[in-house]
Amino acid sequence: MKTLNYNQALQKAAALCSQSEKCPNDIFQKALSWGLSEKEAARLVGKLTDEGFLDEARYARAFVNDKFRFEHWGKIKIAYALRGKGIDEALIDEAFDEKIDPEEYLQTCVELLSGKLRSMDQPLSQADRARLFRFAAQRGFETFVISKALAVCTH
Repeated sequence: MKTLNYNQALQKAAALCSQSEKCPNDIFQKALSWGLSEKEAARLVGKLTDEGFLDEARYARAFVNDKFRFEHWGKIKIAYALRGKGIDEALIDEAFDEKIDPEEYLQTCVELLSGKLRSMDQPLSQADRARLFRFAAQRGFETFVISKALAVCTH
């Protein structure tokens, strides 16, 4: 890829941010890949933040919403991904509070396990229960949520 100057990178980054929510860290990394120095990349991120193109809280809310609603990820997996993008823990917690209803969260886990249960022999063996538990855990659901969901969908 050809190297961009600061103004070209700013225009390109603003266009990217206009298409969908972006994480400030992702834009910083992109700016570096376009040939900007760390100082210029940080300045670019600051300018985009000041102009409202980037907002960590808005990004966290959108990410939580999308991963929960469309990918059926649990809070552990979502939080891990957001931490990996450098999002502050307080913003992650706020996004969870705003975007995930506790009852809907449990219901999503129940539906996920019920779908998996349909392909398993009945009655469930202890190994089958362990397999269901691991399946939900890999999707990022907490153990207490998985236990409640298993109790609902196996009775």
